[in-house]
Amino acid sequence: MQAAIAVYPGSFDPFTNGHLDIISRALPFFQRIIVGVVWNPNKQPLFSSAERVDMIQQVCQKFGERVEVLSFTGLLVDFVESQGARVVLRGLRAISDYEYEGQLALTNRHLRPAIETFFLMAREEVSYVSSSMVKQVAMFGGDVSGLVPAVVAERLRAQESKVVVSDKN
Repeated sequence: MQAAIAVYPGSFDPFTNGHLDIISRALPFFQRIIVGVVWNPNKQPLFSSAERVDMIQQVCQKFGERVEVLSFTGLLVDFVESQGARVVLRGLRAISDYEYEGQLALTNRHLRPAIETFFLMAREEVSYVSSSMVKQVAMFGGDVSGLVPAVVAERLRAQESKVVVSDKN
């Protein structure tokens, strides 16, 4: 059987417990998962690509060599192909995600028919968590500790000039 490699792309700004949920639940299906941190020209990131890669590497070190974190620019299908993968891993939080994700999957299939998209529904405990929501909560001083891994919460606290994070526990 061919070693199955999946690419889990996203801006991950910041990386959330929802993202971690998708990775940990997808690992039984893939030999390796490459977390692809993409630069999105339509977004103003809070963290640089290097900072996001570093945080995700720290969070995912418990998975060993099965999870690799890389940054990329350009077309997702080109990155997937360059990594020797044939699967794009995408998380779905709600039915509303399906329309957007479906469009992306069909576009990717048009560009590279051999690349498939694997959708995984988020667990209900994290289905409401989004990076945008985390940034907004942090900006207004809310406690994000249950929404993001500890290293991410620490980095959000360090972004005092951009975001204020509560120390509530």
